[in-house]
Amino acid sequence: MKLFSTFLSLSFLFISCESDVTPKPHAYLKLNYNQANYQNSNSKLPYTFKYSDQAILNVHDNLWSDLHYPKLKADINMTYQKVDNNLAQLITDAEKLTYKHALKADNIEMHPYENRNKKVYAKLFEVSGNAASSIQFQATDSTKHFISGALYFDAHPNYDSILPAIDYIKKDIEKLIETLEWKN
Repeated sequence: MKLFSTFLSLSFLFISCESDVTPKPHAYLKLNYNQANYQNSNSKLPYTFKYSDQAILNVHDNLWSDLHYPKLKADINMTYQKVDNNLAQLITDAEKLTYKHALKADNIEMHPYENRNKKVYAKLFEVSGNAASSIQFQATDSTKHFISGALYFDAHPNYDSILPAIDYIKKDIEKLIETLEWKN
């Protein structure tokens, strides 16, 4: 009888330990950003563009400017320079700044943009990886005006964590380039 009860106890122990392991699905942080409404830049800059109402436009005395996104702790810093037979040098200098991020970047992808009617010729650079600036761009009319810009976050660059914010602001930068017009 003692042997039977021991056998029965061990049987229950082995049967009760059996369980199906079900893997849990990966959880992803879902970030919801407000739909962007775009407004015209009415400033002393020698160009105009549309920018998100989620950003604050600051124009500095040297005609440099920045778009500040307080909720995202991000800034788009824009540098304006007049073209004076130095367009090739301005483009080279801007691209050197972009490719300085190659040490930390996994990839740098360039997207050209051209609007001949508005005389806007631009390049947008997407820098993937833990680089300081994940998006950089430049635009010119090829004769008088040149703008370069870079997106920075007020945080240690962790590409996977800030990617949703990068994608959100990238749309705003594309809108800025598409609506860019030069003043005479």
